[in-house]
Amino acid sequence: MARIPCYPDAAAMKHTAVLLLSCPDRKGLVAAIANFLLAHGANILHADQHQDAELGLFLMRVEWDLRGFALPVTDFSAEFAPIAQANQMVWRLAESARKPRMAIFVSRSDHCLADLLYRFRSEELHCEIPVIISNHEHARRLADAYGIPFRHIEISSESRHDAEKLQLAVLSEADVDFIVLARYMQILSAQFTARYPQRIINIHHSFLPAFHGARPYHRAFERGVKLIGVTSHYVTDKLDEGPIIEQDVVRISHRDSLEDLIRKGADLEKIVLSRAVRWHLDNRVLVYANRTVVFD
Repeated sequence: MARIPCYPDAAAMKHTAVLLLSCPDRKGLVAAIANFLLAHGANILHADQHQDAELGLFLMRVEWDLRGFALPVTDFSAEFAPIAQANQMVWRLAESARKPRMAIFVSRSDHCLADLLYRFRSEELHCEIPVIISNHEHARRLADAYGIPFRHIEISSESRHDAEKLQLAVLSEADVDFIVLARYMQILSAQFTARYPQRIINIHHSFLPAFHGARPYHRAFERGVKLIGVTSHYVTDKLDEGPIIEQDVVRISHRDSLEDLIRKGADLEKIVLSRAVRWHLDNRVLVYANRTVVFD
């Protein structure tokens, strides 16, 4: 058997913390955050910010080395609370040393699943994959090849409620942090998505909002488009309307058949989904007002 190459996992080689926050914009926010971290001996490695003038919001991502940081992470919340409360901050803290647990949902098309599993095995994705869930048996061979538990849960219009109940039980048992829909061709209920807010990533085979819903490549071909695109977004209770993480396009000519569109689109789906997953794992995505900031 050919050996799968292994690349260095940058997140595993460092021990950092990432603070993501948003709040009403005002003077002195950067100084307040930097001075707080400096007071506890932080060596800031990356800092990026964005102001939304229309909404009057300040958004920031700051990453620092935990080596030499005098404040235990367990005490961070209590110590940071006065600044957060005074500035009406919505914030979260993540450590690079912890590997988030990612479940993958898939239906018949397994190209995105195969790509994610390869990137996982080659340590491009800093995560654990405790379970793959599918409404078809087709993907079991890939799960078995990578030694990942596979659950086949059939879904019909009559069994949808019971199927989601079983899916949620499996996710809970596996202690899953977030979910990736790798061409999972089922609509999740509002009750399901509410359990994982901003923690379900989907790949949609269209450049949203164009051609949303089912069979977008077919409708794009019928319209004679010159570009097709794909979109990765967080899932909400509104179909295909969640905050967009990443999009990309590929050019189409009059010589391309429907099969060519589908093939080119499938290649693009893998790239865009893997980018979105990587940025989520790196804590680079901040959601606000049904849109996202993806920090450099």
